[in-house]
Amino acid sequence: MNAVFFFILTVFLIIFQTVYLPSFFWFSQCFDLMIINIILLSLFYTHYAVILIIILVGCIMDSISGVAFFHHIISYLWIYLMVQLFKQFVFQRSYTFVLIVSLVSVLIQQGLIVFSVFIEQGRQVVWQMDFTLMIRQLFWGGLVIPPGVWMMNALRRYWVYLAKMMKKRFAHRYRG
Repeated sequence: MNAVFFFILTVFLIIFQTVYLPSFFWFSQCFDLMIINIILLSLFYTHYAVILIIILVGCIMDSISGVAFFHHIISYLWIYLMVQLFKQFVFQRSYTFVLIVSLVSVLIQQGLIVFSVFIEQGRQVVWQMDFTLMIRQLFWGGLVIPPGVWMMNALRRYWVYLAKMMKKRFAHRYRG
């Protein structure tokens, strides 16, 4: 049931980020909302299948975005690995941990963009980039990602509770 929840969450975040969010002035160039999903997956699951799911989500985001291919795949994998590494040393349920991971996640994506621009066009173009946009994305990431992770975790727990209740009802009704 968790796989169904994360599938629905991923589709919702992709649609929300690509269709609805650009129509708002404040969020027209928002950070990648899929970071919420990747952090949530990283906090609760350590299976190798999660890496394949992250690669698949990264492929989808690379296909529909305008950035260089493998940008999202690499950034999502770095975020996953960072969370997996740091959650062994820090109490991962704390707000401070999720806030720091959120800020570093946005910085990873922004760093990859700067790096790809540097490789493609040289050092002169990097200094002409809009760094205020990056600072705004970092601000919104720090403001939205930690409550988003908390809210998605609460929805996941409610989803699991509903699935267990429905399973009990079906077992009781069709027991025989």
